[in-house]
Amino acid sequence: QVQLVESGGGLVQPGGSLRLSCAGSGRIFSAYFMAWYRQAPGKQRELVAGIGVSGIPNYEPSVKGRFTISRDNAKNTVYLQMNSLKPEDTAVYYCSAPHLGSWGQGTQVTVSS
Repeated sequence: QVQLVESGGGLVQPGGSLRLSCAGSGRIFSAYFMAWYRQAPGKQRELVAGIGVSGIPNYEPSVKGRFTISRDNAKNTVYLQMNSLKPEDTAVYYCSAPHLGSWGQGTQVTVSS
């Protein structure tokens, strides 16, 4: 398995930005598809963005153009840059290596004035 630790969440005003980081350890990080999920209160967990081993990203439609996922395999880290944040982006964000069944503990993102 890969151990994953997220950081970078917090409280931000609408229109603001945050960058989430996910540090991985254990198995060869660079060999796996990595993803960010989120879960809002009362809702199911949803895929926000994923990035393949080649670095090609994909996004949930509501965040496309606002969020950017990237990875630094040398640092075993995946990032999620979130711009133009909206109140509906409020959720706990989780980093995952889904093919390994590995999940981080989650980091809270709250968008509110």
